[in-house]
Amino acid sequence: MSKLSLTVQYASSAKHMPTRQQFRRWVTAALQHDVQITLRLVDEDEARYLNKSFRGKDYATNVLTFVYDNELPLYGDLIICAPVAVREARKQHKHLMEYYAHLAIHAVLHLQGYEHEEEDEAVAMEAYETAIMTKLGYADPHQGAGS
Repeated sequence: MSKLSLTVQYASSAKHMPTRQQFRRWVTAALQHDVQITLRLVDEDEARYLNKSFRGKDYATNVLTFVYDNELPLYGDLIICAPVAVREARKQHKHLMEYYAHLAIHAVLHLQGYEHEEEDEAVAMEAYETAIMTKLGYADPHQGAGS
């Protein structure tokens, strides 16, 4: 069992956000290595600023992963934009907490080196996300509207 040090920061005015316990469950399900993570829920201004500053993209994205150390334990920050998550879940007709679970798992996989830039990487990452989500009792996140 991999060790997890998780700090959750709520820096969003969104009304419905997961609890620390929910995030811990989702992150733990995706772990393959020991990690130290700060998971921060933010509003659109902060998400947009971070996305523009570090990726050169001038919009608020749903999730960002910052990896600070590739040595074990891995160390990084996961940023989830709550208003974007709410909008995307609604647009894709997905339960909000299930969508948050997918975003958290997606970010943790990035922290552990998974990517989806190339087709073969995307297929592998999506398959692993699906396996984790179904193990947690959720639907395949890559099926359905807008996926």
